[in-house]
Amino acid sequence: MIDNEVKARRPRLRYWVAFVVCVAAIGLLIFQALSPNLVYFRTPSQAIERREAEGTRRFRLAGNVVPGSVREVSNGVRFEVTDGEATVAVTHRGDPPQLFKDGVPVVCEGRWDGKRFASDRIMIKHGAEYSPPKVTTTTRPG
Repeated sequence: MIDNEVKARRPRLRYWVAFVVCVAAIGLLIFQALSPNLVYFRTPSQAIERREAEGTRRFRLAGNVVPGSVREVSNGVRFEVTDGEATVAVTHRGDPPQLFKDGVPVVCEGRWDGKRFASDRIMIKHGAEYSPPKVTTTTRPG
């Protein structure tokens, strides 16, 4: 009787082991597929501290635009981003977003290019409150 119970449990154990192996393999495949697309946030202090380790990997630099640092250049804009402790010089290729200005919180995506951060995407943090523009209506005769 005990021998029959052991024989009955073996196939179930095999199914569970096969199930766990399949789930682990699927998880590993998903992780490997997504890992090149992961982009980490860094403050200017963290980015400067990890500059050597980052190399040319893409990451997001989050901070405030330093007032008075914005300069238009032929193919984009140059400015500085700070977290209050450290400042990073940023060169952005392309047009900045419409809400981009001095002092605004930004997230720049790119990589280190020497001592400057080369950005190709700027995201602006803005309030969650939306107020629609005022529209004046005129009545048409008729």
